[in-house]
Amino acid sequence: MASVRSHSNVQLIASIHEKEYGYHPSNPTAVVEPEIVARGDAVVMEDSIQNRNHIKIPLIENNKGLFLTWEDLWVRVPSNLNEGKNSSDGRSCRSILRGVTGYAKPGQLLAIMGPSGCGKSTLLDALAGRLSSSTRQTGDIRINGHKQALAYGTSAYVTQDDALMKTLTVKEAIYYSAQLQLPNSMSKSMKKERAQVTIREMGLQNAMNTRIGDWGAKGLSGGEKRRVSICIELLTEPKLLFLDEPTSGLDSAASFYVMSRIANLGRKSSQRTIVSSIHQPSSEVFQLFDNLCLLSSGETVYFGPASAANEFFAASGFPCPTLLYPSDHFLKTINKDFELDIEQGIAGRTPTGGAIHTLMQSFKTSESYHQLQRQIAEIFKKDCEALEKRSPRSFVNAGFVTQCLVLTRRSFVNMYRDRGYYWLRLFIYIALAAGLGTIYYHLGYTYSSIQARGSLLAFVASFLTFMAIGGFPSFVEDMKVFERERLNGHYGVSAFVFANTFSSMPLLMLISLIPGAITYCLAGLHSGFEHFFYFASALYACMMLVESLMMIVASIVPNFLMGIIVGSGLQGIMLLCGGFFRLPNDLPDLVWKYPLYHIAFHKYAFQGMFKNEFEGTTFPNDDQLRIGNSKWLSGDIILRDIWQVEMGYSKWVDLGVLLGMIVLYRALFLVIIKITEKRKTITLALLSVAPKRSMQVLVNPSSTPLHGESQYNGNNE
Repeated sequence: MASVRSHSNVQLIASIHEKEYGYHPSNPTAVVEPEIVARGDAVVMEDSIQNRNHIKIPLIENNKGLFLTWEDLWVRVPSNLNEGKNSSDGRSCRSILRGVTGYAKPGQLLAIMGPSGCGKSTLLDALAGRLSSSTRQTGDIRINGHKQALAYGTSAYVTQDDALMKTLTVKEAIYYSAQLQLPNSMSKSMKKERAQVTIREMGLQNAMNTRIGDWGAKGLSGGEKRRVSICIELLTEPKLLFLDEPTSGLDSAASFYVMSRIANLGRKSSQRTIVSSIHQPSSEVFQLFDNLCLLSSGETVYFGPASAANEFFAASGFPCPTLLYPSDHFLKTINKDFELDIEQGIAGRTPTGGAIHTLMQSFKTSESYHQLQRQIAEIFKKDCEALEKRSPRSFVNAGFVTQCLVLTRRSFVNMYRDRGYYWLRLFIYIALAAGLGTIYYHLGYTYSSIQARGSLLAFVASFLTFMAIGGFPSFVEDMKVFERERLNGHYGVSAFVFANTFSSMPLLMLISLIPGAITYCLAGLHSGFEHFFYFASALYACMMLVESLMMIVASIVPNFLMGIIVGSGLQGIMLLCGGFFRLPNDLPDLVWKYPLYHIAFHKYAFQGMFKNEFEGTTFPNDDQLRIGNSKWLSGDIILRDIWQVEMGYSKWVDLGVLLGMIVLYRALFLVIIKITEKRKTITLALLSVAPKRSMQVLVNPSSTPLHGESQYNGNNE
């Protein structure tokens, strides 16, 4: 009865899938293939069924597939505990992958399965060249039978987390990415058409104008977000596609739709090679797999056709029980996490460790293992061309200016739509400005107003700009998107820094002018447009500096909670030694005055605002606290004797220093990112040296130094 119900459910899902996507999941190849039309030297792809407008898109690569093989692949990580074997440098290491071997062929979907912690994601990262710098990788990884790096545009990697700009629509997110990834040889209309074709490929045409969604507004479902992430990486039509658990967090229906689309990508005329890790596939999803790599504790339990896995388990003495999905049976048999509970609850059951050992021994003597060796040998014998070694910039032909313009426009749209990025801060700034204006309302020009004016200006230059930290969580989300796109080689660090700087300028200017005008007018500060312009400019520069400082913090401390704590601490230290709460002459010389006082931006903000406010004014002298013999105090005397301001240069020099520090902070952020990537590259090279194994670090198709085109091969013995 359960079998009949399961069969009817499969038929229902299949009929819905056929109605929505135009093909039956049991025969994905029945989709009308895109027509290839040759015109001159260009190759044009046309979808004659779904594309009624006969859209023609030039293919970037030729139609040859890509073969990926790996043999005796080991991955080790340093262990803090005294367990595991020692490495060549004497440190204790733990093996995550233990001599795994396999292959991936064009037009096929290879699924990497296994229980949690078995090494699925590690194997995927090793093949894609995304292992961290602390890991040691040994083994032989080949592309089309050659030891070489993956050129940009050849492969794509879809991570488990969907790092997307939540305020953009599906069409905007994919179109902006198309402008960044596709070369300048393609016109804007052709890039837009490529984006539309990719959207249809993943079945997102009905959600094109729907926002991805954030905390303030509901948007796409989890499955749709995953398909958007896949769409972005498919724009360059990569020959090799890596996916890290694409069904994570999705229900069975959404998982089936997503995996159906992925499986169909490999079977189209583009002949993509698809490698995907997957945790718990349903029976419908499992039927979409061509080959299966089953791992347990980093070792291969089975590798071969997915349809033959059930027969292999049965032949090894572990047949699949009736009414139990084969994929569930496989994972239950090789999962050692709950071995103790199972042994206590089921008497006479074979221990999981013994079952895994039996399966591994059976696999090494099985026909599947010999077929695996023959397939790898045949791939080596194939007359496959080596991948063309080309610079990432030769493919991403969009110039630096184009990248900056596209990123600036996208970032501005995101900031404008995100209510928590600047609009909420603007509302709070206006409320604080109104509070400051009413508390310090119409200060006048009495002796007591000297201290009141200084306190007001100090609050504006310190605590009001301190609130710029509030945008740090939103910036961390932007950094996640940047890291994903950077690793996949969409653009460089310089373009991101320029775009983030220019896109935030209008909104920060708005925050400086409106609250600044409210405070300035209500308090009755120094009249004149020049003085107000300087006041607003100094406020703007201070907020830009705080945001730049938080960018540096985000590059070092990626966790937003720790980042806020670190950023607040740094600003607190600079505020203490800025020259207001403790006058410059009273600061201890060691550390606080030299160098902190001179490198804190608050010093130049305080002094510039004080000069702007007091120069050219006079105040009555106090009868009891008389300064000098005159009844009137000039602005210069107040600045020199009361506030201890350095009078050797004008206020515009202070503003220039603030603007220069903005450039310095942004440049420092760029340098930190570059140094971090370079350090990871050097560390990876040092840690990946193995004395007795042929080893290669595959390079991810990106333009980062971390994934540069160099490779490190040990000596074969």
